[in-house]
Amino acid sequence: MPIDPYILLLLGTVGLAALLPARGTGADVASGASTAAIAFLFFLYGARLSTREAVEGLKHWRLHVTVLACTFVVFPLLGLAARGLEPVLLTHNLYTGLLFLTLVPSTIQSSIAFTSMARGNVPAAICAGSFSSLAGIVVTPLLAAALLGSSGGGFSADSLVKIVLQLLVPFLAGQVLRRWIGGFITRHKKVLGYVDRGSILLVVYTAFSEGMVQGIWHQVSAVRLAGLLAVEAVLLAVMLTLTWYGGKALGFHREDRIAIQFAGSKKSLASGLPMASVLFGAHASLAVLPLMLFHQMQLMVCAVIAKRRSHDPEAATTPVPPVAASRIAVGTAPRSD
Repeated sequence: MPIDPYILLLLGTVGLAALLPARGTGADVASGASTAAIAFLFFLYGARLSTREAVEGLKHWRLHVTVLACTFVVFPLLGLAARGLEPVLLTHNLYTGLLFLTLVPSTIQSSIAFTSMARGNVPAAICAGSFSSLAGIVVTPLLAAALLGSSGGGFSADSLVKIVLQLLVPFLAGQVLRRWIGGFITRHKKVLGYVDRGSILLVVYTAFSEGMVQGIWHQVSAVRLAGLLAVEAVLLAVMLTLTWYGGKALGFHREDRIAIQFAGSKKSLASGLPMASVLFGAHASLAVLPLMLFHQMQLMVCAVIAKRRSHDPEAATTPVPPVAASRIAVGTAPRSD
């Protein structure tokens, strides 16, 4: 049951914000740096995504449509169904965070890793995660506008403009400049991976500092957190079951079903945190708490499932999908998701 070291860094950042929250001028500086970091983060995402590989991936469109439907249709419907748990089990803010969790894109890096471990269709997992992340830049804010409304930290047309300027424009700029900087990014992907993670840590520190200054953490109790974990465990179990048996019902082969299960049941921390910072503002700390908990839970559970899938009798007679394409595309994917 692996504990992601990056989660420990995130928790450490939350602890730092609790002990030494940014205030006054420091808060303004941290907010400005966080905004710049988010823009740079999505610029790197755009520069890493290979347009050629994305076009090639469209050939397996049924699988990608299935993953997108799981990510942006089934997940949000389950999130809406959980509204009945408020306020008995979840507070309003925790439910809002849970609903936001269901709206963010799928992961890339962990979907690839678990699909490969389970001897599934790795190239399909690469493309499915990439398409989901790209679609999420537009779809997630639109879904948030429709489903969260005023509960999304004062969500308005201005928030959509901020999303476009802070996330979509840098992403498109990265795509345009990929021709000239793609080689540099590939050669220095390890160093830039640290930049990715550092940017997200800065976003977390800024968001939780604002929450501490406003005293919103007094609204969360241990009982409420336990209730949130129970709800997320059920949510993950439902999605893992639906993606696996739904893929079988739709006629997909084992390798494709593995890619669908791992890409269609997970949510991206790397994409969700910056979006929450833009959408929720001062309320972002509570909004991202369900996502942070779900992220660790999905890693632990999917690691066990992937290991068991690799020992399936059916896997022993199935050749491992080619990884040559995945090695190229892994270099184009965000390092932290």
